[in-house]
Amino acid sequence: MPLTPHHRSPHGHDPRARVLPHSHAARPQGARTGTGRGRHRRTATVLLASAVSVCLVAANAPAVPLGIGDRLFPHLGNPGYDVLAYDIALDYPGRNDRPLEAVTTIDARLTADLDRINLDFAHGEVRSVEVDGGPAGFAAAGEDLVITPADDLGEGERTRITVRHTSDPVAAGDREGGWVRTADGLVLANQADAAHLVFPCNDHPSDKAVFTFRITAPDGHTAVAGGLPAGVDRTRGAATWTYRTRHPMATELAQVSIGRSTVLHRTGPHGLPLRDVVPTAHRAELEPWPAKTPAQISWMEERVGRYPFETYGLLLADASTGFALETQTLSLFERDLFTDPALPAWYVESIMVHELAHQWFGDSVSPRTWSDLWLNEGHATWYEALYAQERGGSSLDARMKAAYAASDGWRAAGGPPAAPKPPEPGRKTGIFRPNVYSGAALVLYALREEIGRAAFERLERDWVTRHRNGTASTSDFVRLASHVAGRDLTGFLHPWLYGATTPPMPGHPEWTSAARSATPARRPVPPVRRPGGSRE
Repeated sequence: MPLTPHHRSPHGHDPRARVLPHSHAARPQGARTGTGRGRHRRTATVLLASAVSVCLVAANAPAVPLGIGDRLFPHLGNPGYDVLAYDIALDYPGRNDRPLEAVTTIDARLTADLDRINLDFAHGEVRSVEVDGGPAGFAAAGEDLVITPADDLGEGERTRITVRHTSDPVAAGDREGGWVRTADGLVLANQADAAHLVFPCNDHPSDKAVFTFRITAPDGHTAVAGGLPAGVDRTRGAATWTYRTRHPMATELAQVSIGRSTVLHRTGPHGLPLRDVVPTAHRAELEPWPAKTPAQISWMEERVGRYPFETYGLLLADASTGFALETQTLSLFERDLFTDPALPAWYVESIMVHELAHQWFGDSVSPRTWSDLWLNEGHATWYEALYAQERGGSSLDARMKAAYAASDGWRAAGGPPAAPKPPEPGRKTGIFRPNVYSGAALVLYALREEIGRAAFERLERDWVTRHRNGTASTSDFVRLASHVAGRDLTGFLHPWLYGATTPPMPGHPEWTSAARSATPARRPVPPVRRPGGSRE
């Protein structure tokens, strides 16, 4: 999600009313003590909530929200299970101001004994829940859907959870994210913590899964989602499109487009199928831009290796969002980015490359925690800058020198790149600050200056190869960089990643910080170390 000069970042609001102590996050809610495993018949009294929705709630304990303890978003994600697959069916009513009927099916593997399962879900009506084919109790708690199956679930078992619910495209109050209403339908923008405003899920990038989307819409509409098409079923007055991903995906990267759209098809490098989604009414003026994608993919492949997914394309939405977004295999852009005459072509193309680079950095290799966001945005900004330099923008050195001058100010305002400050209340997207974009790209520039261009380019390729289809942390990057360089880079990289001030730039002793030059000279700040060295 690049912060671009002509865009504004959206702000969100978190209506969670309850906060658990950190110690509670380490133990799954309802986890049984002792060594017994397997399923045990529950005998607790249950309550019938309504004739429409069966809502069975265990009488002996209240439902409470959980989380996995992410430093920036402590309530996101849930302990005790690993999602393997999502199957999401959505029925669009033909208007983008009415809820969609939906069925979300989750296949998961239990990593602990559980008598309850928490899902993240906050903006829709739950009609019923089944666990392994049988009815289950459910209750809302904060932004969690707390499910009580008839039988306890044992560590190592697989389970299937089916939730019938609505998905509301109209934002609740000032809580933004999830569905974005366009001039002709809907698209998704789930970053950083808004997928659970659309469908029940384990909404943290550390738990990736494969996805199937089944989207039904009235005639005259086209539905497209991440992954490859798997058929269209047409009935009188409507059609259902099915898409499946071949690679695991984080919930924040899911994309669904519903609208009066045209899908443009072409072939990329190595026969890669490309498809772009544009508003039909604006097809003629927009079509030249997606045609640039094959060459851009080749440009990236020359630097970091083979494109990591089964397809790619641009989704040009007729909406004002304030950002572009690297949704997996189908990047989201505002239509106006490509029609604003004030924007030079090199700039627009560099933003396209920014989101394309994310397919390697952030999508294929996802952050283990949200504090590792710099690995996504720093790399995307790095390749954006390299591409802009080749297409008529400022040189990389000039851009990095300017970033160096501003870096101390960015660190003071938003924290160092690998330890960003938490977002302010009501501003979940507030973590997307300059410190994790140009500030993080500056870290990569410093690393290249320190270890040399050849070692740096080898590191980039090794990084996306070693962690493909997985997650990785800042400490993983430091270890791999040290391995490639043939020496321990911890002492060099930690001040760059975690320091309150920006270290001297290797090879450029004349570069100065605007913040420091405005104050009297002071003694160097010693390297900042992480407490215990075990958390990113």
